[in-house]
Amino acid sequence: MIECLELERFVQDNDFESKPVDDISSICKSLDLKGSIDCVYDGSGIAAKDFGGMQSVKPLALIRPAGVEDVALIVKAAALSSNLTVAARGNGHSINGQAMAEGGLVIDMRSTKENHFKLLTINGSPYLDVSGGALWEDVLKRCVSEFGLAPRSWTDYLNLTVGGTLSNAGISGQTFRYGPQTSNVTELEVVSGKGDIITCSETENSELFFGVLGGLGQLGIITRARILLQPAPDMARWIRMVYADFEDFSRDAEFLVSLPAGESFDYVEGFVLVNSDDLVNGWPQVSMDPTHKFDPTLIPPNAGAVLYYIEVVLNYCKTDAPSTVDEVVSRLLGRLGFVKGLKFQVDVSYAEFLLRVKAQEEVARANGIWDNPHPWLNLFISKSNIADFDQAVFKKMVKDGVGGPMLVYPMLRNKWDNRTSVVLPEGDIFYIVALLRSTVYPKGPEVEKLVAKNREIVQVCREKGLDFKLYFPHYQCQEDWKRHFGNQWSRFVERKRIFDPMAILAPGQKIFKSRVSQS
Repeated sequence: MIECLELERFVQDNDFESKPVDDISSICKSLDLKGSIDCVYDGSGIAAKDFGGMQSVKPLALIRPAGVEDVALIVKAAALSSNLTVAARGNGHSINGQAMAEGGLVIDMRSTKENHFKLLTINGSPYLDVSGGALWEDVLKRCVSEFGLAPRSWTDYLNLTVGGTLSNAGISGQTFRYGPQTSNVTELEVVSGKGDIITCSETENSELFFGVLGGLGQLGIITRARILLQPAPDMARWIRMVYADFEDFSRDAEFLVSLPAGESFDYVEGFVLVNSDDLVNGWPQVSMDPTHKFDPTLIPPNAGAVLYYIEVVLNYCKTDAPSTVDEVVSRLLGRLGFVKGLKFQVDVSYAEFLLRVKAQEEVARANGIWDNPHPWLNLFISKSNIADFDQAVFKKMVKDGVGGPMLVYPMLRNKWDNRTSVVLPEGDIFYIVALLRSTVYPKGPEVEKLVAKNREIVQVCREKGLDFKLYFPHYQCQEDWKRHFGNQWSRFVERKRIFDPMAILAPGQKIFKSRVSQS
């Protein structure tokens, strides 16, 4: 973290006079917000927890702004105070308290979700202006039903806010073709750490535009985004193919994501599963159709403790001839080396496929486990090291599963803009690895053990010299953050100096020490 003297240099020319605040009520009375503010916050509500379920801190207040002007007033008040920080909270899906503010102000961005929803046509292409507090699920449903259009790039789970995913990257099986969600937005409205309302794009206030994208909430709060749309298909041919050998699996996955646009599937992901009949971690997770059973006798006898499967989707319209869809699928699958007989396929609506994780959420909620801790680990790993990771982690450290999905699939670096704040490993191709651990334990040592296992995996990666970066990073010290950002650290620090000189935004990330807390 930046030391006090370093921050002192940052704020020599700022416009703020630090004003002490005796208690939160004085701010509550002076803000004159159009939204609502809970000044007597007992720390038991949404602002004190997140999806990870492993952190809990008490803010001074939870604020539900009516619009961007409220957000700006809140941030400006914090910047003028002597002790307040601000965290923008989307739908609370962070894992390690990144959207919390101990003793600070938490802004519930969901209260602004209806503020923007406007279809635009610019140079013949459709765009959507949407609130940063809108949920991607609502964006999907409204765009398809009202316009017959949809965004190009998604996340696997859509009950996330637009501003939240753009502050990280936003990835899924479409990323290989269209890039992350940060590559599919052309304009933002942002409230900076000074409380300024700024419209930014590639050509206007570009340093803020690229800095905020993947910026972990450090440089500003996204209140509006302009997202590129395309015609929405009607249907999705959803297919999974099982592999016994990682080399075959990774070769075919890389082949599919490297094909030119229009010559591959529309979505490509990959998974690791335990080579057993375990209901959660093993064979039963593969088939999407309960009538199509997994036949373990087809698994090669030399298969190891884990298997792999590639998941693909071909989108199509109801007007497309079935024979045409079949022909495209057959041509692509004919070039792959999966285990014959272990292919699973269903046809579902486009929206049903994109909302597939919501169905799992509903089951988890019904079983009472959705709100249990989620000690997840997400990493980007260079193609040059993914086989080593497979040997050390998949085949050894997590060979018995993690109680949830284990994802691994390739993405193309040229679909990412290196001007954003997202940090990637080297190489033209890199992999996302997501170990989505779940637990039936609401708290206690079992969760701590799983967190410790995640740390062991990260340590193994370091000891073996693997080229990797954490996705949704969470570090406790400055040296780890410097290592994470690498040669982009100085650029990130400079952007912080310009757009949040008092370091009041997103304190839960624990990257910078707030200047106001040191006054």
